[in-house]
Amino acid sequence: MTSSPVLLAVALSLVSALCYAMAAVVQERTAAGTANLRDALARGSWWGAVLLNAGGALLHVVALRYGPLSLVQPLGVLTLVVAVPLGSLAARRRTSGTQWHGMALTLVGLTALLTVTASGGSPDSTLSTAEVLAVALAAASVIAVLVRLASGPSSHAGLAFAAASGIASGVGSTLAQKLAVGAGMSWSAALVGVLTVGFAAGGLLLAQKAYGSGLGGPLALLTLVNPVAASAIGVTLLGEGFQYGATGTLLALAGATAAARGVVLLSRPRPLSQPQPGSQLDRPAGLEARVSHLRPTRILTGTSRAA
Repeated sequence: MTSSPVLLAVALSLVSALCYAMAAVVQERTAAGTANLRDALARGSWWGAVLLNAGGALLHVVALRYGPLSLVQPLGVLTLVVAVPLGSLAARRRTSGTQWHGMALTLVGLTALLTVTASGGSPDSTLSTAEVLAVALAAASVIAVLVRLASGPSSHAGLAFAAASGIASGVGSTLAQKLAVGAGMSWSAALVGVLTVGFAAGGLLLAQKAYGSGLGGPLALLTLVNPVAASAIGVTLLGEGFQYGATGTLLALAGATAAARGVVLLSRPRPLSQPQPGSQLDRPAGLEARVSHLRPTRILTGTSRAA
């Protein structure tokens, strides 16, 4: 039955997304408590995130063995849907209505995408060695440009690192599919293995740099760029298309629009909490200024009288 491999791929992808979500929350919390990447690497929590990422990657590779790239990769969007409430729970704050709205839109859009991409059974084609080298070179060039932009004087460094991480992870997944589907031991398989590990490790380190500016925005961009990069390779080089012809294409575009809107809502910064009555922040600034102004005047006046 052709649907059985697809269902297995979906189930494995869901558990993989959960692992990635927990890893993202741990990485963000680690980044918030450290000054740089070197300090983060010295934390045991960061290595816990590495293990979670490794588990998610392993499940993802197995899912690619049973499902097409254009199906498995978009399921990674669920990482964001799970990570947002997990991040709120870890920070001991409530998930806002805007974030719930964003998660709902993301799920609706993802469902529409899956409707038109979940066709057929397990994948039967992979990239050739020449295509692997071309994809790796192009991706490395774009990543280098993004890292250079992030290293300059910019307020969007976290987003640039996130985009670079998404590309690296998407390409890593594409190469992992070749390892999972194209069985056999050869020098080309060894090359693909080295490139897969390199892009996966690069994506992990770039994500850690991105989370230094927070979780929402960088994770949202990373989560979108990852499947876009992988699915673009699947559609252009592997011949993976959409079901239902023009109608399926329109449904996919509508789903992508809804998912993008949901990601935008999820990436919005939370509003600052209002000060509680009676707190220091609740005192009128003008009154505090007048009091601080009167105190030295009284002291000065008393001194003058004593003189």
